[in-house]
Amino acid sequence: MTTIALLVSAALSPSVLADTSVIHAGELLVVAGEAPLKKQTLVITDGKISALKSGFVAASNFANDAQLIDLSSSFVMPGLMDMHVHLQGELGPNNDSEMVNMSDADTLMKSAYFAKKTLMAGFTTVRDLGSSAEQSYALRDGIKRGWVEGPTIVAAGSSVAVTGGHGDVDGMAPDLMELHTAKTVCDGPYDCRRATRRAIKFGADVIKITSTGGVLSDTDTGTGQQMADDEIKEVVDTAHSLGRKVASHAHAAAGINAALRAGVDSIEHGSYANEESIKLFKKGGAYLVPTLMAGDTVVNLAKTTNFMSPEIKAKAIRVGGDMIENFKRSYKADVKIAYGTDSGVSKHGTNAREAELMFEAGMTPQDILVSATLHAADLIGKSKSLGTLEVGKVADIIATDASPLNDIKELLDVDFVMKSGKVVKQQ
Repeated sequence: MTTIALLVSAALSPSVLADTSVIHAGELLVVAGEAPLKKQTLVITDGKISALKSGFVAASNFANDAQLIDLSSSFVMPGLMDMHVHLQGELGPNNDSEMVNMSDADTLMKSAYFAKKTLMAGFTTVRDLGSSAEQSYALRDGIKRGWVEGPTIVAAGSSVAVTGGHGDVDGMAPDLMELHTAKTVCDGPYDCRRATRRAIKFGADVIKITSTGGVLSDTDTGTGQQMADDEIKEVVDTAHSLGRKVASHAHAAAGINAALRAGVDSIEHGSYANEESIKLFKKGGAYLVPTLMAGDTVVNLAKTTNFMSPEIKAKAIRVGGDMIENFKRSYKADVKIAYGTDSGVSKHGTNAREAELMFEAGMTPQDILVSATLHAADLIGKSKSLGTLEVGKVADIIATDASPLNDIKELLDVDFVMKSGKVVKQQ
């Protein structure tokens, strides 16, 4: 090799190119569910965790230009994950007019704003379960490319829903409904197979179905099962054959159980899960994503505002008021739970309020953190890269003043956020 070639090779060697940060952590939760460690040094190289050392080791021991991040008086843990968000909006009195008046570009800009708020709250990974597909995928890809700041997004795009059911457009003039009806709305098993394949073709990371009615559908169609058993089964089989998991919005027990029997990977809300549901959850290993914030939010809005239709108000007060007790039963029965808020119904950036509600319902802080890290990573198939602070994992890291294991409300005020090795928030 020539002298010039040797010089070029040396200049491009990993040791020279490496970008290294060193965190001194006063208390470090490497794996949720295990005891946190005291006085640890975490080394991040090129966006991944490269070493974990006991004590506070000088940054210069790892690289001459290593950046020292002093969190020696903080509680450091993996970034939180929210398995149910809608980044393109927030529930409010202007939703209908925004749908008509805002362009696709406006919607994308707003979703970028909400994505950054979510990241600043300490949520470094989310599943977006129902948004205008093209804008949703553009946001996901823009964040991945570093063009905008936000959490890693696992995106569903538009829901696979049946005509007239939850997930289809409603509450508008007929010509506007024709314009806004997604091409993933389907009828019958074979059409739902087509809709699933279409969603994946255009970029869906996960398939979202709506097996029951929903609270915020502006129709008097209830919250019972709406997608037929054969339609659900066809969607699940098609999605799994193409390497995609399926999340099912489901309130009524019949819709929950039909989705679980079909093999869905998660049930969203699960408001009226019964004894059969619990057996099916445990038999198939599906996760419950409880979204207690959604119930809490719609009950409060139904009682204190006037922008909801009478149909929505009635469903909000009934279903929202019942969600906590149903969650308690599922948790006590050891159903696997993954953290999810349905933010977009609630305000973006307040995602940690879900942890408060889970705690008030009897879930331990340890189990809450497991649901928002280990379980969430498993649900999206990313346990090898996310969910813990072990060597080789992506450096998605947050810090609070004190331990949320002692006071879950600490999650409401995250002071430090690192996303893929880059510091995006440091107070």
